[in-house]
Amino acid sequence: MTRKLCFVTGSRAEFGLLKNLIGDALAHPAFDVGLVVTGAHLSRHHGYTIDEIRAAGFNVDAEIDMFLGQGEVLDVTKSISHATAGFGQAFNRLQPDIVVLLGDRYEILAAATAALIAAIPVAHLHGGETTEGAFDEAIRHAVTKMSHLHFVANATYEHRVVQMGEQPKRVFNVGGLGVDAIRRLPLLDKKSLENELGFRFGPKNLLVTFHPVTNALNEGDNALDNLFTALADLEDTCIIFTMPNADVGHLKISDKINAFANDNENVHLFHSLGQLNYLSALQFVDGVVGNSSSGLAEAPTFGIGTINIGSRQKGRLAAKSVIHCGSDLMSIREALETLYSEKFWRELRHTVNPYGDGGASARILSVLSSTKLQDILQKSFFDIGLTEKKID
Repeated sequence: MTRKLCFVTGSRAEFGLLKNLIGDALAHPAFDVGLVVTGAHLSRHHGYTIDEIRAAGFNVDAEIDMFLGQGEVLDVTKSISHATAGFGQAFNRLQPDIVVLLGDRYEILAAATAALIAAIPVAHLHGGETTEGAFDEAIRHAVTKMSHLHFVANATYEHRVVQMGEQPKRVFNVGGLGVDAIRRLPLLDKKSLENELGFRFGPKNLLVTFHPVTNALNEGDNALDNLFTALADLEDTCIIFTMPNADVGHLKISDKINAFANDNENVHLFHSLGQLNYLSALQFVDGVVGNSSSGLAEAPTFGIGTINIGSRQKGRLAAKSVIHCGSDLMSIREALETLYSEKFWRELRHTVNPYGDGGASARILSVLSSTKLQDILQKSFFDIGLTEKKID
């Protein structure tokens, strides 16, 4: 008998991580696969990336419109409400054996809530990580407590999930799905990528992504203004800018980025590069700049530097290729100087990505196919330091 997995995706970055896993599950004889699409995938402002999902050959079993609105606080609260109801209806119709969720976004919290109420086991990917500058931090840990199988990217994250009371036998260190994608995807060569994107790389090249800092919105606004000033001072530099995700305050940031791109002919702006173009671009840029998790999780595999600005990603494990800097202008300028320094480039040759070297998808599916689901919903809290006799 096949086991039905229901994957949920709400953003371009998350789908890029899930893409290989979903494809492998579809090809696996042990699984029947459902796919539920929601969030920014259904937003014209964010590129309507559900089209990219279908173009990749995936069937969408349910679309859940969250009515994202303008991205302000009340809009997000209403979106969570719409999403929770929509997931409840979708899960009732699809009847999955396991719901598979990745990460920490608010639509994932809605999906976990609906699965919890429907008594459907949840497999959570990339738990145990920290992002102190975003309310995603709390959402991620909340989803961990609502989940029953945990697939983490590093031994440190494995320890944290257990520290939150999850049974060690239900926590699996499989590595990062982003590294998995890099190892498996045939990337475009430079000429093909330039033709696809419609511009030519310059003598120097930077890939920039900046998201709202949801726990400190003013910090994000100031950091972005200072980043613009620092980038405008660079000479002979091609800047590839991607738009922010659908967090609180994203419209204000999007407007600022649009204005900056319009005023600078060396800036090339994209709502969504898509996984293939994004990872291919990492081969040809000097570094990644901003506050996106990809600068910490994927960029080190390419042996390039990352400038991580401000507090959004504070707490994540980072390779030595990551330059952490404050949100003030001087700190950003100093980080750019470091990125292009001869000493830094020599050290890049020894970069080790803390998120592993690939193989996460196969490890995850092995567990999902073999784990017995009987009584998995009845969770007991694992107290660190107590004897096994007391735990039992």
